[in-house]
Amino acid sequence: MKPRRSVLYMPGANTRAMEKARDIDCDTIIFDLEDAVSPDAKVQAREQVLRAVDEGGYGYRELIVRANGLETPWGADDVAAFAAMNIDGMLFPKIDRVEQVEAIVSSLDAAGGQGTPVWLMIETPLGIIDLRAVGAASSRVEVLIMGTSDLVKELRAEHTDSRSNLTYALQRAVLVARSLGLDVLDGVHLDFRNLDSFREACLQGAQMGFDGKTLIHPGQVEIANEVFGLDASDIEHARAVLAVWHEALEAGKGVAVLDGQLVENLHAADAERAIAFADALAARR
Repeated sequence: MKPRRSVLYMPGANTRAMEKARDIDCDTIIFDLEDAVSPDAKVQAREQVLRAVDEGGYGYRELIVRANGLETPWGADDVAAFAAMNIDGMLFPKIDRVEQVEAIVSSLDAAGGQGTPVWLMIETPLGIIDLRAVGAASSRVEVLIMGTSDLVKELRAEHTDSRSNLTYALQRAVLVARSLGLDVLDGVHLDFRNLDSFREACLQGAQMGFDGKTLIHPGQVEIANEVFGLDASDIEHARAVLAVWHEALEAGKGVAVLDGQLVENLHAADAERAIAFADALAARR
């Protein structure tokens, strides 16, 4: 169980931001070598991220490096630099073909990263259409991330508060992720100063089933942690569900009752996951 409520992009070209990230209460940091870095700063950004990772000090935070695509002039060097580093995975952009995933795994293996988990950005129409094949292309794939900004551009659509024009793509991503046993993260909210609309986007994503949200500003972390997390009453309820469920099983019953509501095996499974989630957060403190 790895809580991924708040997944914060950190531009690799900004050393000050990467230093500050050591004190931000996010679950995951993505050191970005791709979209957030101009072509003339790619090499320098790579060196700065290497230095930041090597220096450490990020505590419990999961560390991911978003590489440039292998088809770019920088992708192969990004993989060679980070494949064997002490990171939790590498994220690759604009994935929509099985062959891309196979090439990524091969390049990681060749660079000494045989155990490095693979994260995939889904941000093209073809990526949505062929998502199950792409996600199942390797057992190394661990997380899918929706790249909603690029997807809106590729669709020639518009950014809206409701995101109703992206409903199919978002729901398909969750369905595929669950069918493959992967985590799936919602895309970024570009209007980062508008925390009200950000909260609504988080609530929408959580209700759809996303595990967390990718973020572009530290000011978004607290809300993401709250919406995609659990509070004390949630954990208390989960423990109560498991208590009555185990009592029912010991009595040879297939259902239990808690506060007038039926409790079945699916409710017990949800409760177990909630407690595991809370335990994972508590353990890293």
